[in-house]
Amino acid sequence: MRLGNIELSVTRQDITECDVEAIVNAANTEFQMGGGVAGVIKQKGGRIIEQEAEKQGPVEPGEAVITTGGKLKARYVIHAATMKLDFKTDLGIIRKATANSLKLAQEKNISSIAFCALGCGVGRISYEAAAKVMAQEVFRYLRETENPSLEKIVFALYSDNAFAIFQKNVSEYLNHMEKKMSEGPFLTVDAIIEYEQGIVMVERSNPPLGWALPGGFVDYGESVEEAVAREAKEETSLDFISPAQFKVYSAPGRDPRFHTVSVVFIGKGRGKLCAATDAKDAKVVHPDNLPQDIAFDHRDIIKDYLRHKAK
Repeated sequence: MRLGNIELSVTRQDITECDVEAIVNAANTEFQMGGGVAGVIKQKGGRIIEQEAEKQGPVEPGEAVITTGGKLKARYVIHAATMKLDFKTDLGIIRKATANSLKLAQEKNISSIAFCALGCGVGRISYEAAAKVMAQEVFRYLRETENPSLEKIVFALYSDNAFAIFQKNVSEYLNHMEKKMSEGPFLTVDAIIEYEQGIVMVERSNPPLGWALPGGFVDYGESVEEAVAREAKEETSLDFISPAQFKVYSAPGRDPRFHTVSVVFIGKGRGKLCAATDAKDAKVVHPDNLPQDIAFDHRDIIKDYLRHKAK
């Protein structure tokens, strides 16, 4: 399957035979390469891999280091510390180890990487749980990384059972998330800005046209509080002072474009009112003299606001 510009696959093979630039070793925090996947990597790639890794340890569980690939096909081995020598681990460590492996690959401008099932050997993490957590971190890497260096991500599983479980859970999760991200619902914010004995409305320059409360979409990595302050400033040039969350509006038909869920805030406006960004105009309106053409469900929101103020 493809996610953006990245080819992602789940394969039934020995990770040391993957045609990738880097492979990820399920390591301990001391980077001693005894049995399991680590032992196979050392056997095929040479003791040099372990020596380079040990010089960078010990580390905390979840951290990762990178070494050469020795005599392996892969140029690099990323050693993801999934446990201490007591073999104890958990899903939080697996999540962090996956994320740090992807981060290292990005820092080194690596274009292809193969993961084994982290924590599923002596760590006793179930294949299903590991597959979902690792897939979640791959999805987050794609969402949060500007210009990803990775073009190919492989999950390489040695047994038929592990392969079947990873293939089902990785594919299902990523397909589900890709579908959800494209369908919505999408999170938005709207601001009821009390200013000069009225409230501020903006005339939209993009469809749906009409007058509306200042607002817009919440950006990735942004809180609703940050978003509403930003949108208010961008559309009205006002600082949104002491915003308090009012209500959430989520009816599927409230936005003619697609399903949006809006968190509405009430606050004061400070500064000089002036339309900006995609707002064609901005003005103060009074409850008894609202514009005729009001977009979305903002007339209903204003009515709810007035009932709230009358209490």
